[in-house]
Amino acid sequence: MSHHQQSHRTIDIDTRRVRIGAVLTAAGAVMACAGMAIGASALFTAAQRMIRDMDVPPAQQAAAKWQQAKEASRAGMRAWQSASDAQNGSLAR
Repeated sequence: MSHHQQSHRTIDIDTRRVRIGAVLTAAGAVMACAGMAIGASALFTAAQRMIRDMDVPPAQQAAAKWQQAKEASRAGMRAWQSASDAQNGSLAR
């Protein structure tokens, strides 16, 4: 009867270095989040200041542009109808 020896390979991991890597990664993530929060805060504050300093508030500008678009649409529709009526009138003769 022959005995087969099985060799078990093990990985020798330096757990101290793994822990240090994990701590540094977590610290980097915290720093990145803090940086993003500071940057977002600066952008938000600048946007608020810009809106406050506007002569016409954005909502009022949007309402005016919407009104202009509706009027332009009506004018285009009237022009199309008159051109269509004129063409139909010239074809009827």
